[in-house]
Amino acid sequence: MKPDLFQAPDYYNLDELLTEEHKMVRDAAREWVKREVSPIIEEYAQKAEFPKQIIKGLADIGAFGPYIPEQYGGAGLDQISYGLIMQEIERGDSGVRSTASVQSSLVMYPIWKYGSEEQRVKYLPKLASGEFMGCFGLTEPDHGSNPGGMITNFKDKGDHYLLNGAKMWISNAPFADIAVVWAKDESGRIHGLIVERGMEGFTTPETHNKWSLRASATGELIFDNVKVPKENLLPNKSGLGAPLGCLDSARYGIAWGAIGAAMDCYDTALRYSKERIQFDKPIGATQLQQKKLAEMITEITKAQLLTWRLGVLRNEGKATTAQISMAKRNNVDMALTIARDARQMLGGMGITGEYSIMRHMMNLESVVTYEGTHDIHLLITGMDVTGFAAFK
Repeated sequence: MKPDLFQAPDYYNLDELLTEEHKMVRDAAREWVKREVSPIIEEYAQKAEFPKQIIKGLADIGAFGPYIPEQYGGAGLDQISYGLIMQEIERGDSGVRSTASVQSSLVMYPIWKYGSEEQRVKYLPKLASGEFMGCFGLTEPDHGSNPGGMITNFKDKGDHYLLNGAKMWISNAPFADIAVVWAKDESGRIHGLIVERGMEGFTTPETHNKWSLRASATGELIFDNVKVPKENLLPNKSGLGAPLGCLDSARYGIAWGAIGAAMDCYDTALRYSKERIQFDKPIGATQLQQKKLAEMITEITKAQLLTWRLGVLRNEGKATTAQISMAKRNNVDMALTIARDARQMLGGMGITGEYSIMRHMMNLESVVTYEGTHDIHLLITGMDVTGFAAFK
């Protein structure tokens, strides 16, 4: 395995906008990725397996619920710190970042925001330490971009709820200890329930044959007359806005994470352009390759400014769903374009596991779709600026 020589681009001196704590948190995550992820990730992606041994390391760098208060086991960090951690992890691999995003924004966040105090105390410290891993059940076989159409449901049976239905494309499902599942009650109202592994009728078959996010575990959630204790219902928010609030947090993390993938592709292409000799000179000395590199660093810089400002708004409680959608859509699209251009610069070497670019490119093909597709986020922005919903 080649040494990880990554150097993060900062063309506009954006480090000057960060606090010392921000930089300390980011640098700790960066060094951990170089030490623990980079040396193994190509092997695990090739064999389509999640490296479970890194779970403790993810917990140690604060990747699980970094903004969760310390009283519940979190690090009590701000939203910019959360974003920087996601950026560094996705610089290593989108699938690993996905594991951390799900744990933080889709499992810990709803328990913290919508759960009872008993639920917070019971679950959050174990999730923060990585002792428990979680997953988030919203997407169904027939309901992706329209989650409100879900058919997973539960009925009140007096001393428990009876849950039936299925979810798919669920990150962490194959090994998750708990699942935060969204289902309709008998009146059609959406609620969140905490389903624990071992509950009779609850199974999590793994999804195989993925060409993307190969180092991330994906599966289904099957509920066949699962008896869920009533105390496992999240009591403090219901309706579709509850899971969408979780998605806001996850999408925000993705907006930062995608920059990490773009940075890695750019850094790889820049380094290669200085070393690869064609026609008696480095390819980086040619106009067309400089054009690619100049466009890459420009788009990365714009995305860095976008997410930094969004992080400030998140810290102030002012960021809107539409603003988060814009950043997620823009930054993932940016990263995909950079991955494709960087792959071309490396020629045939760009498709091999000796370099990270093709793995990033395949991963980003999932990232551009999950947590709201590219097109859906365009429509969210369109609705926000026109006032007209074009979803139907």
